[in-house]
Amino acid sequence: MGSWVDGRGVLVVADVEVPVEVAASYRARTRGLLGRGGIVGALWLTPASGVHTFGMRFAIDVAYVDRELVVVDVCTLRPGRMGRPRWRARHVVEAEAGALARWGVRRDVQLRVWGVGGS
Repeated sequence: MGSWVDGRGVLVVADVEVPVEVAASYRARTRGLLGRGGIVGALWLTPASGVHTFGMRFAIDVAYVDRELVVVDVCTLRPGRMGRPRWRARHVVEAEAGALARWGVRRDVQLRVWGVGGS
């Protein structure tokens, strides 16, 4: 894997392509989805093994992803919740609730990210 940088790219799940924002810097990871009313596509947090939704305005789907970009777990978090860290996770994908299932993201699925680091 290459080194990750903040920016925009494409998250590929099987044959589905989704716009993705990559948050690789401490500042970008800390900001995350806070203060937003929603997101088009997904947010890729790296490095990350856990998330929270304190201060968020909407429920999110969370996919925990290992170093090989394989999904190790998926859950949905309502605002004001703390997600339990997954010890094998190196990255986290956040999207609006319901989006990950529509895209086919589930445990043991291989992800790809094009256009921003890691590719």
